[in-house]
Amino acid sequence: MILLDYSQTVIGSFMAVGRGNPVVEEDLLRHTILNSIRMFRNQFAKDYGEMVICCDGKDNWRKKVFPEYKANRRKNRENDITDWKTLFELLHEMREDLNKYFPYKVMHIDSAEADDIIGVLVEERQGMECSPTLILSSDKDFIQLQKFDKVKQWSPLQKKFIVGDPAESLYDKTIRGDTGDGVPNILSSDDTLITEGKRQTPVTKKKMELWRGKKPEEFCNEAMLRNYHRNKTMVDLRETPESIRINIVNQYDNQEAGDRSQLLNYFVDKRLKNLMEVIDEF
Repeated sequence: MILLDYSQTVIGSFMAVGRGNPVVEEDLLRHTILNSIRMFRNQFAKDYGEMVICCDGKDNWRKKVFPEYKANRRKNRENDITDWKTLFELLHEMREDLNKYFPYKVMHIDSAEADDIIGVLVEERQGMECSPTLILSSDKDFIQLQKFDKVKQWSPLQKKFIVGDPAESLYDKTIRGDTGDGVPNILSSDDTLITEGKRQTPVTKKKMELWRGKKPEEFCNEAMLRNYHRNKTMVDLRETPESIRINIVNQYDNQEAGDRSQLLNYFVDKRLKNLMEVIDEF
């Protein structure tokens, strides 16, 4: 199974192709998305099997638990020249097109992120006699899933496999937080990364070594323990709520791939002449 982290991969590809151009060109973005999927399929389908496109849903459950989650991204976008509104609208439109016309399952679950979908599907496949699992994403949050058998991760941006220590990666993100997702370290308050002029209290290497292998109750005061559990809920993919896990499994089991018979008409309608020549590769 190939699990594609849709938004992370597509936005990364767009930024690489656009080279800082703030204007979002619909034709360029559509071609970039589809050609990337085609290349991934050519490169990996033989060894890993079917492709599942994993998308972020609305009403993210993590933001309900921790309102500051990814709030720094919104702030950064406000100061960026890229037309993010148009970009996200096109991502939504392309997600619908992929679901309707292409022979892949497109997973989109209310309240769930692509991370949740990928984490649940990886875990569900354990114990089954099936092909290996490949995660297509540059996000190092997924290193924690390498604890499972036959799970690998390919970074489309770096064009190489990401390899790491699952336990160490999860420990590091729980203690140090994840600034990219707006999650401070356990010594810092919730609003640290979104409040101008506020800085995190440093977590030194000495402290990381001192705390390694201990239960949080053994080294945390009350405030630290509260922040430890805040971070664990945000970064540990085992924390996905059970109701969402059930929805993910049910959708995967019951969803059918798109109708490939309309693919040529779609390419003609969208003026994707170059992709028409390699239509059999989708």
